Amino acid sequence: VFSTDRIIAMSFPSSGKQSFYRNPIKEVARFLDTKHADHYKVYNLCSEKGYDPKYFHYRVERIFIDDHNVPALQDMLKFTASVREWMSQDEKNIIAIHCKGGKGR
Repeated sequence: VFSTDRIIAMSFPSSGKQSFYRNPIKEVARFLDTKHADHYKVYNLCSEKGYDPKYFHYRVERIFIDDHNVPALQDMLKFTASVREWMSQDEKNIIAIHCKGGKGR
């Protein structure tokens, strides 16, 4: 996990058997709800898989980027515009960003 005051970069929030070696989604949700209640948005940059956004109170935006690939300029512009809008709404707002394995973010 990489973190600044307002940006958290992590690996995919997983369930089932994958949660043994990746971030368990319920633990990720618990952490975000405890530390940043109502002030976080999750960005899923993984094209390969998704999850139920209810875990994060439907504050999830998905941008389809293939693992180990460079994102399209259009996708990067969409992502940065969304982040800029979310962060400007409240100085307490943070983002949690992830891809599949946690290295490409």
